[in-house]
Amino acid sequence: MHQTTGKSLVGLLLALTTAILWGMLPIALKVLLDVLTANTITAIRFLVAAVMVGIWLGVAGKLPKITSLAKANVKTLMFIAIAGLLSNYIMYLSGLNYLTAETGQVVIQLAPFLMMIGGVVVFKERLLLWQQVGALLLVIGLLLFFNERLVQLVTQASNETVGILLIIAAAITWAAYALAQKQLLVHYSSKQIMYLLYAAGTIAFLPVADYAPLLTMSVLQWSLLIFCCLNTVVAYGAFAEALHHWEASKVSAVLAITPLFTIFFAQLLGWLYPGFLAPQALNLWSWLGAALVVLGSALTALAPQFVEYRAARKVRKLQRDVF
Repeated sequence: MHQTTGKSLVGLLLALTTAILWGMLPIALKVLLDVLTANTITAIRFLVAAVMVGIWLGVAGKLPKITSLAKANVKTLMFIAIAGLLSNYIMYLSGLNYLTAETGQVVIQLAPFLMMIGGVVVFKERLLLWQQVGALLLVIGLLLFFNERLVQLVTQASNETVGILLIIAAAITWAAYALAQKQLLVHYSSKQIMYLLYAAGTIAFLPVADYAPLLTMSVLQWSLLIFCCLNTVVAYGAFAEALHHWEASKVSAVLAITPLFTIFFAQLLGWLYPGFLAPQALNLWSWLGAALVVLGSALTALAPQFVEYRAARKVRKLQRDVF
C-alpha cells in the first residue's frame, strides 16, 4: 500500500489549490461549450497537458518506464485510471451542456464522497458513525439544493435530469480513477502517472474532435481555452501530489469546498459582468443545501482523523496519569 510523506501543510496547500482551480473550471467550460464540442475541449486539454508534462519529465530524465506496465496488477490499475479519468472528462462536460456551472459542481461533489466509500472497500477503512452522519447530510443537502426542481427532476425526463445523471456517472468514474491512481503511486511518481493518463486521453480524443470552430473563436474564448488547459495540468498535478503527501480522507475533505468556490465565482462574475454570465438564482434552501453538501462531504472525510485524535489524547492522558 502507498504511504504518505506526512507533510500535512504541503498536502493542505496542494489540495486547496486544486479546490480553487476546480471551482473556477466549470464556469470557463460552460462558456466554451457554446462554441466547442465536449470532445474537442477534452482533446485539446489532454494534448496540451501531455506535451507540458512530457517536456518536464523529459528534461528531468524521469519519463515513465513502460516496462512496469508488464506487471498484471499495474496494467489493471492503469487501465482503471485511464478509463475512469477519460470517462469523467467527457461525461462531466456532456452534463454541463444541460446544467449551470453551479449545479454541475454541486452534483460532482459526490465524487470525493464516493472516493471515501471506495477507500472503505479497497483500503479496508472503517465507515464510522460520523461518516454515516456525513453521508446523510450530503444526501439531504443535494435534495435541498434542488428543492424547487426536485419533483420535476424525478417525475419528468428533462434535459436537466439527463445532465444530472451524466455528472453522477462522471463522479463514479472519477472515484475509480482516484483510487487507482493512489495505488499506482507505489510504482510511478504522480507526474509520471498523469503523463500516461494525458497521453492516453490525447490518443483517444484527437480523432473525434472538431477543430473548425477554433478558426473563428474570439480572444476571450481562446483565453478561456488556454486557462482550461493550464487548469488541467496544475489542478490534477496538485491533486496527485496532495495524495502523495496527505491522506486521501483529508484531501477529499478539502475538495468538499469546491462547490462554494464555483458558486462564489459565478455570483461574482454575474455581478461584475451581467452580460457575460447569468449566475443561477438560488433561494435560501438551495444555499443551505450547498452548505450541507460541503459539510457532509467534509465530515465523512475527516471523521477518521477525529477518532484518531481523540484516541491519541486518551493515550497521552493515561500516560500522564501513570507517570
